[in-house]
Amino acid sequence: MSAPTILIIDDEPDLIELVSLTLQRMRLDTRSAANMTEALQLLRSQKFDLCLTDMRLPDGDGLQIVEWIQANRPRLPVAVITAHGNVESAVRALKLGAFDFVSKPLDLGVLRKLVATAIKLAGPDIIESDGVEASPTDSNSPLLGHSASMNDLRSMIARVARSQAPVYISGESGTGKELVARLVHQSGGRAEGPFVPVNCGAIPSELMESEFFGHKRGSFTGAVADKKGLIQSAEGGTLFLDEVADLPLHMQVKLLRVIQEKAVRPVGEQREQAVDVRILSATHKNLADLVALGRFREDLYYRINVIELRVPALRARPEDIADLADSILHRLAQRMDIPAPQLTPRALDALQNYSFPGNVRELENILERALTLSSGGRIDIDDIQLRVLAPVAAATEPGLPAAGSSTPAEADKGSGSLGNQLEDMERAAIVRALEQTRYNKTAAAKLLGMTFRALRYRIKKLGIE
Repeated sequence: MSAPTILIIDDEPDLIELVSLTLQRMRLDTRSAANMTEALQLLRSQKFDLCLTDMRLPDGDGLQIVEWIQANRPRLPVAVITAHGNVESAVRALKLGAFDFVSKPLDLGVLRKLVATAIKLAGPDIIESDGVEASPTDSNSPLLGHSASMNDLRSMIARVARSQAPVYISGESGTGKELVARLVHQSGGRAEGPFVPVNCGAIPSELMESEFFGHKRGSFTGAVADKKGLIQSAEGGTLFLDEVADLPLHMQVKLLRVIQEKAVRPVGEQREQAVDVRILSATHKNLADLVALGRFREDLYYRINVIELRVPALRARPEDIADLADSILHRLAQRMDIPAPQLTPRALDALQNYSFPGNVRELENILERALTLSSGGRIDIDDIQLRVLAPVAAATEPGLPAAGSSTPAEADKGSGSLGNQLEDMERAAIVRALEQTRYNKTAAAKLLGMTFRALRYRIKKLGIE
């Protein structure tokens, strides 16, 4: 089997020689071009496994190379070499379809990692023998459903998995944004690396810097040993920032630097440490609105939102509810070691006409309750206990009661702002869960569908204790 071949496009002979020697030590073949004309001739006549191009060329620029490759060689990964600090050009290249970017002066360690990841994309796990991209299809994907919106989402996941660009996953609470992030990770060249999910709203502000970047022993009271941060823990893999809108402004600045410099500085450390991490982020909030309100940095918004994946709400794809319900019931029945029950036509029709403000997470809660109440191996309309909800319920946040746990009258109480009403509903739901579990926080967190740490954070924030 022949060695992978890399095309290097740059008008600096010294840089071409440096990159060529580095790649040859990795047992890779290289070809080079000093300008865009030579590069296009080579791209038309030969097969390459990766293209590295400078942004500035004597007769054009790297963006033109990226555009040509996307139009004519869409399965060829292309990375751009940018001037130090010129992140705007790198972001433009990523939006056009570039695999990744590396800044001058070249860090050879970063370059080697980039190349190794890109070469994996040409392997059989990503491209099948007939040249068609393997994707998270209906038959093997945990993203269930045959609706057009889900087919489009699976197709987009397969495409963005071949890039290293930051991805922003938008969608309402309960739609499965973390599942989408995991599929992006598992479908790309970082699948063998770690996937580190972080709930940004569950980490106290005063601990965030240490949690994200790690710390050196003795850097503050209680730092009795060196600690690796969450970002370093994702080395070679993917960091998933869930509810990224909850990051305080001072952490947004630090995250922006991580994305731009591909480096972190642990608390108490003098030097930065290079990191090779792909960043995926998600939130159920409207980041553009938060930018307009000054609560989220505009520059960070454009860095994490290079590619956006929209996860559709369940009410927008009622044709998928039958498949989802069947899968959920089989999983719940297996956990309870009982035969899986069947939904009656009346029950299924009721579910398909319900608005599901809590989305797939709410569907699972409804079916789990119905499974407990049902008998005879069938779940009928009386077992699912759907309630009429106030319109405000559609704006629920993580940790709020599942739809159906409050009546319209309850939701309409009070004349305060929407945010205050939501906090009141959330506080009531947490108190009910704590009472039902005799103040066992671990059990209450499970009942609410959230982590223990998130529950503890919400209890403190809402002043329940």
